[in-house]
Amino acid sequence: MIRIGILGDIGSGKSYVAKNFGYPVFNADHEVSKLYQKNRNVYKKLKNKLPEYIYHFPIDKIQLSKAILANNSNLQKIIKIVHKEIRHKMRSFLNKHKSKRFVILDIPLLLENKINKKKDILVYVDSRKIDILKNLKRRKNFNPKILNKFKKIQLSLAYKRKISKFIIKNKFTRKSVTNEIKNIIRILKNERSSSRY
Repeated sequence: MIRIGILGDIGSGKSYVAKNFGYPVFNADHEVSKLYQKNRNVYKKLKNKLPEYIYHFPIDKIQLSKAILANNSNLQKIIKIVHKEIRHKMRSFLNKHKSKRFVILDIPLLLENKINKKKDILVYVDSRKIDILKNLKRRKNFNPKILNKFKKIQLSLAYKRKISKFIIKNKFTRKSVTNEIKNIIRILKNERSSSRY
């Protein structure tokens, strides 16, 4: 199994690119949303750490937003609780798809939380700032202040770009993305088959 990690700026279209690979995708954002909606254990832990902000189940974005904006340390408290669960979910996902040739890891803090492995193939999604902003503004409950809080805890984009094996120019059109993905898969398949001899 080859693990492909998707990197890039917030709003650059990482999930869109991940989905278009056509292989099983572990989407951490979706898993986090499910935790907030269905996992009472996570709710209890967050309520214990942030009782002023987390007070009813299921947890909604308003509670989380208020907590994140109130104090710089609150975001780290949330991440610490949530990412422990995400690691468990990812292990189950990898176990379920261990027979697949490729799996795609769409995890915003893949490097920051040291979820990646040395052998992972990293793909950087490069998008124009104007396109990123348009994409972000389409999101429900978009808040630039919260966006900046998340950016501050992330490694630099220059570093992520530098360590990536591939760069996909995302023009937010299916054709441009799928052509680049096909090329990446072809190269990886060729590398794998040639390394056997």
